[in-house]
Amino acid sequence: MFGGWLKRSPQTVSTSNNAKGDTSSYLIDLRDVVKTYQSAAGSFTALKNVDLQVNAGEFVAVIGKSGSGKSTLINMISGIDRPTSGEVIVANTPVHRLSEGQMAIWRGRNLGIIFQFFQLLPTLSVIENVMLPMDFCNMYTPRVRRERAMHLLEQVDMTENAYKLPSAISGGQQQRVAIARALANDPPIVIADEPTGNLDSRTASSVFRLFEGLIDEGKTILMVTHDNDLARRATRSVIVADGEIVNQYVAQALAKLNVDQLTRVSRQIETRTFAPGATIFHQGELADNFFIITRGEVEIVLHHPDGQEIIVDRLKSGQFFGEVGLVQNRTRTATVRATPETEVEVAILDQNEFHMLVNESELIRNEINQTIKERARPDVARM
Repeated sequence: MFGGWLKRSPQTVSTSNNAKGDTSSYLIDLRDVVKTYQSAAGSFTALKNVDLQVNAGEFVAVIGKSGSGKSTLINMISGIDRPTSGEVIVANTPVHRLSEGQMAIWRGRNLGIIFQFFQLLPTLSVIENVMLPMDFCNMYTPRVRRERAMHLLEQVDMTENAYKLPSAISGGQQQRVAIARALANDPPIVIADEPTGNLDSRTASSVFRLFEGLIDEGKTILMVTHDNDLARRATRSVIVADGEIVNQYVAQALAKLNVDQLTRVSRQIETRTFAPGATIFHQGELADNFFIITRGEVEIVLHHPDGQEIIVDRLKSGQFFGEVGLVQNRTRTATVRATPETEVEVAILDQNEFHMLVNESELIRNEINQTIKERARPDVARM
C-alpha cells in the first residue's frame, strides 16, 4: 500500500541516556510505570504500576472508559508526558531519560501521532501540513519532501485537495491528511488517539482499513478507541480500568463483555496463587466462585466411588472453570488442581458477580451455555 515510500532514513537520534538495562526485545516496553498528578485538591494517580509490552507489527487497541488512564498511557509512550516512576523503553530508547530537545527530535523521527481533532495547522495547505514533519526533522531534500508528501496524499485519496487549506475540506478528509502527515518521516510506530471519534461510521471504517494496510506494510499501531467493534478488529486489545491494565487472560476469557462490564469485573476480581499440585476445589464441594486462569495450567480430575482418579482435561491461561456448578448443580462435579509442574494463578469472581454478568450479557450467557454443553460430554468433566 505504502511500499517504496516507507523506507527508513539512515539518520538516527543519538543519546547518551542509554544505560545498562535500557534495552528490550520488545518494540514498546513499559515497566512498572506510575503516573501521579499533583493539584490543589491533592494527588491523583492516573497509572498504577503498569506493565505493557508490544511487539513490532502488532495492531493494539487501547480501550477503557473516560478517565481510565488510557490517554495517559499513550502519553507515556509518546513522551508527551513522563512517568512519576518506572521505565518507558521504545525502540530501545529510554524515553523517560530524554531531555526535551532530544525528545522532540526522537518523537519526530520514530512516532507518527494522529489526534482525534486532526491538529492540522490552519494557515498551511494540505501538502504543507504533510511536509512539516520532514522540515522539522530535516529529513529528505526539499524536492523529495514535496514528492513524498504528494505520494502519501495519493495513498489516502487526497491529491486533488493538496493545495487547499484544512478549513476547505471535510472532517474525514482532514483525518486522512493527518494520517499522511503521521507517515511523513516513515516512523516504525503510529499512535492514534481516538482517530475515528469525530467521524461517521462509514468514514471510520475507511480510516480503519488504511490502518490495516499500514500493518501489512510492517508498521506497529497503538489506537485508543471507545469503539468496541473497531477494537475487536485489532490484533490485540489492551483494556485500561482505574489506571491499571486488565489482565489479558481475563479479557481473553471474557472477550464478549463490553468495556464497562470488563471494568466492573476488574474491580471485583481477587487473584490467588496455588502451589504445584495444590487443589483449588474438591468434587462435591459447594460451588461459590468462578475462576479464570491467568498463569499456569490446571488439571480436571474425576473421583470414582472405588477411589480411582481420572484426569479428564487440562486448562491453560485464558480459559475458565467453575461455571457448571454455579449454573446447574450448586456443587462441584470434579476436582480442579494446579498441575504438578508449576504453580497456577487464578482470578476469582464471586457467584453474585458471575450471575449478574450472565443475566445481563446474552453473549456471555450463550458462551457459558456452550461451554457447559461441551463439558457435559462423557469424556469431559463438569465443574
